[in-house]
Parts: sequence; C-alpha cells; structure tokens
Amino acid sequence: MKNIAVGIIGTGSYLPPTILTNRDLEKMVDTSDEWIRTRSGIMERRITGPDIATSDMAAEAARRAMDDAKITPEEIDLIIVGTVTPDNAYPSTACTVQRKIGAVNAAAFDLAAGCSGYMYSLAVGTQFIKTGFYKKVLVIGGDNLSKFTDWTDRATCVLFGDGAGAAVLSEVEEGYGLLSFHLGADGSGGDLLILPAGGSRMPASEETVRQRLHYTRMNGHEVYKFAVRVMDKAVKEALEKIGMKPEDLDYLVPHQANIRIINHAARRLKIPTEKVFVNIHKYANTSAGSIAIALDEAKRQGMIKRGDIVAFVGFGAGLTWGAGVCRWV
Repeated sequence: MKNIAVGIIGTGSYLPPTILTNRDLEKMVDTSDEWIRTRSGIMERRITGPDIATSDMAAEAARRAMDDAKITPEEIDLIIVGTVTPDNAYPSTACTVQRKIGAVNAAAFDLAAGCSGYMYSLAVGTQFIKTGFYKKVLVIGGDNLSKFTDWTDRATCVLFGDGAGAAVLSEVEEGYGLLSFHLGADGSGGDLLILPAGGSRMPASEETVRQRLHYTRMNGHEVYKFAVRVMDKAVKEALEKIGMKPEDLDYLVPHQANIRIINHAARRLKIPTEKVFVNIHKYANTSAGSIAIALDEAKRQGMIKRGDIVAFVGFGAGLTWGAGVCRWV
C-alpha cells in the first residue's frame, strides 16, 4: 500500500470579540491582576455572549482554514470537532458545523478528550487519509468554557477563555507533514478535572443546579503536577518514533494552560524560549481550541516556514495527553 504523507494545508481560528481582563475579574471575585499573572501568565481572555455557541466559533474557524487551503466546503470528506462543550448532547457539533459551512459531502463526528481534543482529533484525521479512506479532513478544536465556568469560584474562573481553531488535512509531498503522534490517557485521574452533572451519571435536576454541579470542577494542584510530568515526556515519545531529538525542533506549540507549565516543559526539553510559541496572556486556556489557535497565529505571523520541524503538545481532562511532530509544508 502506498505510504501517504499527510499534512496541514490550511489553518484558521476564531476568537470572540468580548475581552475580559484580569482587572474586570477583580470586580467579580476576590483576586488580583498580579496574582493571576504571576501564577498563570494570563492577562485577559475572550468570552462569548449568549448568542454564540461552540459551533458558531468552529464554523468560522473552519471557513478561514478552508480559505487558507484554497478549497471548497464540498471537497471536505470528514469533519472532526474536538470539544467538551458541544452545542447539544446530540446532534454532534460536527454535524452542526457541516450544515453551517455547507460541507454536504462530509461525514462528521465529535471527539471528547478535554484540552487534548485537538491533538487526538489531528491524529485520528491523519489516519483516515493515510489509509486512503478520505482525501480532505477538516479538524477543529474549540470550546466555549465560559458557559460552564462558575464565575464565583476564583480558583477556576480566572483560567479559561473561549475560542476555536481549525486545520485542513490533505496528502502532501513525501517527507513533509505530520510525521508522528503520541497519545495517552489515565482514567484514574478523571475526577481531577470534571463537569460533574448533566450526563447519564448525574442528570440535571433541581439539586444538581442548586449545588452548582454544572460547572467545571478542578483540583488545580494535582492537575498542575500531572501536566509537568507529561508535557516534555509526550514530546520526547513522539520525537523518538521518528529518530529525532528535542534539539531538532524549530518550534514548539504547546497547550496554553499555564505559563509555568510551558516554561517547565521548555526547560526539560532544553528548547530556548524564542522557539516556544506563547499566547496565553491574550486568550487564557481555550481548552481544545488552544493549540489550534496558537498554530494558526504562529503561521499567520510568519514564524513557521516550509521545512520547519514543529511539535505540538497538550494535556487535559480524562486525564489525557497528546503530542505530534510535523515537517511544515
């Protein structure tokens, strides 16, 4: 069977226009700009209004990615949306996106892996093309976390923002594109980052609403320890599969969850800060949108060029983690 090289031929992203700064949060909860900045690196985040759902952001990111790839919606064979904040439990957000962008020939499904959702979706989409099953796959990572954030909980409400990013996958020149992936999960840590109610385990009721169980709950200390353990290891695993080392990287595009986690991973990998893309100060943690948005921004700023070796890495609820390496087309 032919060895098909798969790469990203177009990227796009969408951030809602409303900006919520740390100063704004000072008026809402007992926190401070200095406390948030020094512990997370976040200065502001984008927040959706009541009329914007995850599919709205995902569809706009998809349109921009298709424009960048110079393809039409009819050419898309498959849409994968990595999200944990779908418009509805069903139908899938991917099906809603399909309708909104007019991708009438595409199959569609959602993939839930928390903040690792984009990496998981990228890996899955790549396999569909490698096997010859599809030719063009639209991968979207996006979350609308503000709708599931307890704005009275100062430990979590300062960390998250809304946004979506997209990539068009296609066959590319041999030697280029997505070279390897490493995915992992540890379900024993599932309770460390969870939306307790609203599913079949704990359906919505007066009691779940009263106890505020429809908002994100996180054990920040334990999630932080988990993240600093897996970030650099996941990148090394992906690199080892293709006989590369961290020093071979031109850029690292990490999940934008916490600047201290990013800096720790960079130090462990011995990657200089100028090779690590960071935009957490502007957008906070956009969950599955994080890496996709960062990658699109880095590309549009002209930082990533043809032939560059780029690694992506993220971690999230599940607990999950994922890394990938590509030679940029």
